[in-house]
Formats: sequence, structure tokens, C-alpha cells
Amino acid sequence: MRCLEETVDDVDATFQELYVYPERARAAEESGDDEEDVHELEGDLIDIEPALRDAVVTALPFQPLCQPDCPGLCSECGARLADDPGHHHDVVDPRWSALKSMLGTDVVPDETKES
Repeated sequence: MRCLEETVDDVDATFQELYVYPERARAAEESGDDEEDVHELEGDLIDIEPALRDAVVTALPFQPLCQPDCPGLCSECGARLADDPGHHHDVVDPRWSALKSMLGTDVVPDETKES
């Protein structure tokens, strides 16, 4: 989540679904007994993918981390901070950027310095 590295985590999720034969589902519809959690069999097969997906997605961590103390990425350049812990940028206050552009250099000339 923070550093965009691949994470591997074990997920333990349980689910319970009810599957019925199509004849039984039609009989339940005709009698007005409409259960939303009842799914029909497809021949002799059941499709558990939607139920499994719903159970697993809700069990996944909201913000997975590659390690508990992951520093993430640099907000300026996107560098991975775990690879370079001393990474930093000299950020210029945007209010002074107009003065810096007038000088044309990063260093103030000697004649403008106060004695």
C-alpha cells in the first residue's frame, strides 16, 4: 500500500451458502418464499466463485503493508524510502521562488550580503 511492493498474507475466511436444484427454487418463488441467499445449481455443478470472492474480499486487510514499519514512498520524487533512509529534498518555500528566479542563481552575490 505505501511502497507498492508485492505483499503476501494468509487470509482465513469462512462462508456459508445455500444451493438448491432449479425445481426447488421455482417452487419457492411460486410460494412467495423469496430467499436472496439461495442459489441454484447449474446441472450437478455449483458456482462458488461469487460467494468465495465476497467472503475473501471482506477478510482482506484494508491497508496491507510489506512490513510493519514500512516508510513508504517519497512524496516529491516517488523513491522507495526503505531503500534510502536518508533520502530528502531541499524544498524552497514557494513564497520566495520569485526572488530566486530574479537572481538566476542559487547563491546570493557578495555585494548583496549585509556586513
